[in-house]
Amino acid sequence: MSPVLRLLPLLAWALVVRAADSVVLVSAATRYDEVWANVVAALESAHEAKVLVFRASPSELQDELRRHQPRFVTWVARPEELGPKAAVVMHRLARENDADAYEDFQWGVVTGLNAEHALRLAMPGKSLVIRTVGAGTSFAMECAEQGYWFSEFKAGEAWEKPAGGVPREVTGEKDSTAAIVARLNAGHTDLFITSGHATEHDWQPGYRYRNGTFGHQDGVILGKALDGVVHRLASANPKVYLPIGNCLMGNVPGGDCMALSWMASGGVRQMVGYVQPTWFGYAGWGVLDYFVEQPGRFNLSQAWLANHQALLWRLQEVAAGRVPATDRRGLEFDRDMTIFYGDPHWDARLAPGPLRWTETLTALASGEVEWTIVPGAGQRTFTPVDTNGSQRGGRPLVAFLPRHAAGWEILGGETQAVAADDFVLLPNPGPDVPVPPRVVVRLRKR
Repeated sequence: MSPVLRLLPLLAWALVVRAADSVVLVSAATRYDEVWANVVAALESAHEAKVLVFRASPSELQDELRRHQPRFVTWVARPEELGPKAAVVMHRLARENDADAYEDFQWGVVTGLNAEHALRLAMPGKSLVIRTVGAGTSFAMECAEQGYWFSEFKAGEAWEKPAGGVPREVTGEKDSTAAIVARLNAGHTDLFITSGHATEHDWQPGYRYRNGTFGHQDGVILGKALDGVVHRLASANPKVYLPIGNCLMGNVPGGDCMALSWMASGGVRQMVGYVQPTWFGYAGWGVLDYFVEQPGRFNLSQAWLANHQALLWRLQEVAAGRVPATDRRGLEFDRDMTIFYGDPHWDARLAPGPLRWTETLTALASGEVEWTIVPGAGQRTFTPVDTNGSQRGGRPLVAFLPRHAAGWEILGGETQAVAADDFVLLPNPGPDVPVPPRVVVRLRKR
């Protein structure tokens, strides 16, 4: 057995969140596999987690989850246990854990080409402060300390932002393959974002023009340039990956694929992706609205969940006739089609950056909580920083509260606010409504 796979009595890293209400899901076959058992044990030890074992599907454990009411759920899965059904099962488990319409815990899937790779996700190391953001598509670079992106629409277009500087266009090659691999292999990229054509087995960084292609072999991401030269990805520094505009990049069809190879040769410790071809985009692109455009406010697990709660809220708005019914089909599709890979406890977030509004949560002597929002950018306060992608902007404001199984209720302030087990949501007023000097929502436990 590899020494990496031996269960260490001490974990030499600390988590920002140490939850007592953490659950690990695992199949009997994986639980009693000698090497995969170490992945389960690492999570169990790190989070004082309750381990729940199923035979065929995590859905068997719905009643157990309702009894435990955890805040974090991690599924340890071998690749052959995944596929598109994995996302559907986990979203439904989270959504049906109680009577409300929202997802009731943060969840993630820990997997890998083998148990040793999966252990990297289970033991990702110290929390990650994202300082350098790279992308194969444009994003709100002004929200990051530094970064770069390569255009998916125009050959040779590239932009970068140096630390302490402003975004500027730079000269790029018409085939960006080698440059993308070089940037990642340099070991400085903490977050990588992609869009464009993709499947479980390839990525085309040129959406509207001919460019090289990325594939994989034996757990290694390979970039094949137009001149036939193959560039191997070997980027070991821990990072998070958001293929938020890619079809199928999040799907693990039972074995070697792009997702597992990004984890193996790309240093990816957390990832959000679609398990089916994407066409609507709300569940993918909206993650940027919370994670990148509110730098430092949410870690990736929270940002993904906040965007998902926004999607579920919007579906209710459709049912109430306050949102066009034409959105229903897309929202219902996106509801179960993205997946989160990695330990949901791990804290990876952008370095603090410019925020268009400030928020405070204040615990009052009465036991109530006040959520105060102070706009800081006039009529631009609640507009998107960047509109590249699909279904961008208009996201409600979300704040996470201490977990309370019975839920929270709104006492006063903004009557349109919605509260659930561990969050409060306020509809985005949009650019046409006068921005007040402050907004206050008061809540109490049910």
